[in-house]
Amino acid sequence: MICPHCGKEIDDNADVCPECGKDLGKNAAPAPTPAPTPAPNPAPAHNTQYNPLQLVAFVLMIITTVSAGIFLIPLAWMIPMDVHLWQQMKNGNKVGIGFGICTLIFVNLISGILLIVDTAQENN
Repeated sequence: MICPHCGKEIDDNADVCPECGKDLGKNAAPAPTPAPTPAPNPAPAHNTQYNPLQLVAFVLMIITTVSAGIFLIPLAWMIPMDVHLWQQMKNGNKVGIGFGICTLIFVNLISGILLIVDTAQENN
């Protein structure tokens, strides 16, 4: 138990606190129980509603990346661009006009146009 006068932990059978010398009588308080720790918050759910234009552009980018795989060198920029678009879609973010233009030039013409149109719709 804990002494109500000095707060030191003492023997349960003691009548006098060995630290401060005060009479404990029946006023001695039992040791406090620790407060339960709160449960951690669950991770926020990801938005599973994908933008249709971004989704079509992503599928076309994947098809183009797989078909360009025989050349190997274009994969150095196609794969990172595919991954970037997927991460933006997963987080519910739009891509910028620059990314749309780079997609148009370096990956797939139709995907780039869809991403540019999607960005233009957002700005209006």
